[in-house]
Amino acid sequence: MIALEGPLTYDRVVAARAVLDGSTDEGAVVRLDLGKVTEADSAGVALLALFARSAAAAGKSVEIVNASPELRRTLDLFPFPKPDAQKAPATGKRLENLGTATVEVAELILQFMVLAADTAWFIVLGVVQRRGIRWREVLYEMSAMGSRALSVVGLIAFLVGATMALQSAQQLRTFGANIFVVDLIGISMTRELGPLMAAIVVAGRSGSAVAAEIGTMVITEEIDALKTMGLHPTRFLVVPKLLAISVTQPLLTILANVAGIFGGFLVAVLYLDVGADTFLSRLEQTLMLKDVITGLVKSVIFAQLIVSVGAISGLRTKGGADAVGRSTTTAVVAGIFAVITADAVASLVFYF
Repeated sequence: MIALEGPLTYDRVVAARAVLDGSTDEGAVVRLDLGKVTEADSAGVALLALFARSAAAAGKSVEIVNASPELRRTLDLFPFPKPDAQKAPATGKRLENLGTATVEVAELILQFMVLAADTAWFIVLGVVQRRGIRWREVLYEMSAMGSRALSVVGLIAFLVGATMALQSAQQLRTFGANIFVVDLIGISMTRELGPLMAAIVVAGRSGSAVAAEIGTMVITEEIDALKTMGLHPTRFLVVPKLLAISVTQPLLTILANVAGIFGGFLVAVLYLDVGADTFLSRLEQTLMLKDVITGLVKSVIFAQLIVSVGAISGLRTKGGADAVGRSTTTAVVAGIFAVITADAVASLVFYF
């Protein structure tokens, strides 16, 4: 047992520290007798808290005995740490982490399925009953997700198409196959790059906005307020966004296709000496309706994933303003990953 005497104040901290450091108590519980302590200030109590932290790091606990009620109230302002628990074996820790990750993934998949089911139900119900869907909000979201992304999507697709044509120009010239740049640009843009580029841009632009909006509403308890008023958050927030992006995403994909092919057209005409009429004629022969429809179907799938991932990221927000930032980042990263994964799966389904 360690006994301290007299005032435990700022000017006595050094002496009290010497007493604590000179203790030789080897038990698992270090008893600290404060019965003869006449007064204490924040410096003295902080010293005791530091001593308790050092003891906890060594696997010991500190027990305060004989402290006066006034001193006990002061000590309560500085909660003492508990001793470190015995470390679990590495194998057990790995299994615990694996189990935790599995539970989290299962919970996330369940939330995604519930959100998808709720969204489909409310859309069908709104179409059949002709009520429950806020069409003015749908139009607003179409403007936010569609028209305001036209310039970015068009510019990126144009540059991608021109870059692809430039990169393939040297190889095609070597074999005298300049005309096949039309096949390369037309098919690759409509099947893959057009839908994919548009979806990645929208995931970074609109997916993050969905997560930030819903995440902020969760933090400010607006979601709870909607539930209190009898409004389902999915029906009120997610359905308009999903309907809007389901219309605008195919249109953005068409724009990306046209812009990309136009970029390849300029490179073919100005650099590969392919005539404009020849380019258009070859494009008409090569490009099939199946390629265009496949890209549009992909764009609708991508649109559903972008909004769903953004909504789930927002609804899972916990904490403060920093949590909203993390949810936004998660929505962008997970949305792009989901889009690329869905593109790979759709390519296998449609072409193999």
